[in-house]
Amino acid sequence: MSAVLQPLEARLEALTVDRIDAVCAVEKTAYSHPWTPLNFSDSLDAGYHCQLLLGGEALIGYFVAMKGVDEVHLLNLTVAPAFQRQGWAPLLLEALAGWSRGQGAQWLWLEVRESNQRALDLYIRHGFRRVGLRKGYYPDVGDQRENAIVMSLRLDETGSAWGALQ
Repeated sequence: MSAVLQPLEARLEALTVDRIDAVCAVEKTAYSHPWTPLNFSDSLDAGYHCQLLLGGEALIGYFVAMKGVDEVHLLNLTVAPAFQRQGWAPLLLEALAGWSRGQGAQWLWLEVRESNQRALDLYIRHGFRRVGLRKGYYPDVGDQRENAIVMSLRLDETGSAWGALQ
């Protein structure tokens, strides 16, 4: 008999240096090529928008985004494997879109591995469009490289970024 997860009250908090180890532990369970502690500390040092999604003391997920002139570039969005397929990724995307609109951004941009069909489906469901391909963008097995699909979303300043959630 599998355990039933109880509903969580979730909250967003800024990533701080003292939580990088916990974030990296999730990275290692979620990806074949996880970000390193240095990737996260460099993001904090650069002033990127780094948010954690917490349920009690459990780390549900997080995102890292870089603000540009009239756009925001999503660099990392991760939901811990134990919390996947429970609706947390759309919540993180909505939080990012709200923050981005508040910063005056008109666009969200991201890259996603060509092989990551679950993420591609999520982004497409939420209004992102494929706009390009970066060949050999991601490290892969051995010396191989994997392409990234470049996606963008035009932010609507009057409401939700994605009609699919209505």
